[in-house]
Amino acid sequence: MIQQPGDGLPTPRRYLAILAVAFGTALAVIDGSIVTVALPTLAHDLGVGSSAAVLVVTVYQLVLVMALLPFSALGSRIGLRRLYQYGQCIFLASTILCFFARSLPFLLVLRAVQALGAAASLSVSSALIRAIYPARQLGRGLAISNVVVSSAGAIAPTLGGLVLAVASWPWIFAAASPLALLSLLLGRQALPEPAPHAEPYDVLGAVLCALTFGLIISGLESAVHGNSPIVAAAIVAAGTAIAFLFVRRELGSKMPILPVDLLAKPVLALSTIGGLTAFIASMTFILSLPFRLQQHFGFSPGEVGAVITPWPLGMMVVAPLAGVLSDRFPAGILGGIGMAIAAGALLLLAFLPPHVSQFDMMWRMVLCGSGFGLFLAPNARLIVHSAPHARAASAGGLISTTRLTGQTLGATLLAALLSFGVGNDRVPALVAAGLALLAGLCSVARLHTVSSKQ
Repeated sequence: MIQQPGDGLPTPRRYLAILAVAFGTALAVIDGSIVTVALPTLAHDLGVGSSAAVLVVTVYQLVLVMALLPFSALGSRIGLRRLYQYGQCIFLASTILCFFARSLPFLLVLRAVQALGAAASLSVSSALIRAIYPARQLGRGLAISNVVVSSAGAIAPTLGGLVLAVASWPWIFAAASPLALLSLLLGRQALPEPAPHAEPYDVLGAVLCALTFGLIISGLESAVHGNSPIVAAAIVAAGTAIAFLFVRRELGSKMPILPVDLLAKPVLALSTIGGLTAFIASMTFILSLPFRLQQHFGFSPGEVGAVITPWPLGMMVVAPLAGVLSDRFPAGILGGIGMAIAAGALLLLAFLPPHVSQFDMMWRMVLCGSGFGLFLAPNARLIVHSAPHARAASAGGLISTTRLTGQTLGATLLAALLSFGVGNDRVPALVAAGLALLAGLCSVARLHTVSSKQ
């Protein structure tokens, strides 16, 4: 039965739909990072170098970024629930094939297919959340989604270690498969089905969108990993030229793949810029922390893991509260407060005492994660709620694309800082603090945007 825009799903169907989306989201997040702990084993078994093995992670992230917006546009046309569950099926099929991978190229192809399945689901998850929850509880629903993302990212390395302790590396890719099965079974009847749109799908626009993100990010990655500067610059230039043509083409479209019509609204543009800088800040700092703690403070890998964990825990605690508050208070205020807290915590992390204990690190990390949690849930709510119902999938795809692009750029930024010899000290924390302040300014600026319309 096709669902028309309304006030969410009735209970108990709503709770089953929430679980279906939560399992699908956790699946994509866990599968993106769980393989990290298996890279040395994978490199040894496949007979490749460590740098080549890292492509198993990089390819997955890159395909996700390239495919999210094209899939979000496709979901608006064929149906959100249909695309969401197609993604689960694609993921399961490619996971089974991973058991037969005996070479790195074949494994990379399968990882790309897995990423396509994950992108199909993630691209419409926020739009499904909007259809699941009543409008007055949308912030709460998106906060729960943020909790799922944070907790899945936190448990992925531990889960990967447990799998490797009892099984070979192909089982790493299958560890999250039960989540796909549960999401499929629950979602078959529980997930909403907003009315699809009859407009033809813009295949050329989808290709241009994928090339824009793929070429620019690949060129930046190539530059910071020591490849030819001329080749890297040429790749970025080609991506930039395609991006120019793509945006010009999208400006004339009624249902653009890149939601330029939404980004033309100042409040949504500021929300997107703020979200992008926040994700760059968090990824730059988190990835730099193991280098600093091990090389300057003598922490063991186990101690580093224990120190990082309070960050997602802080987000998990604060995000639901932030979601509830965002249904009552302006996102600009909540986001500004959250980024002020995060920037202050990052400055405390930049200027650590000469002899730092785990407790010294943990309370600072909790404070920082709490600040990001207070920013992200209201920011996502504002983006989804401000878009028309017909553009909900595009708004959701924009959120996921912003998160993944920010995380990818954050990793690239850290690689650049490491290449300059300043990535293992306080510089990443200072850069992250500056980016957090910029995100906070974007959040506060939305208050003026909203008030100027009144």
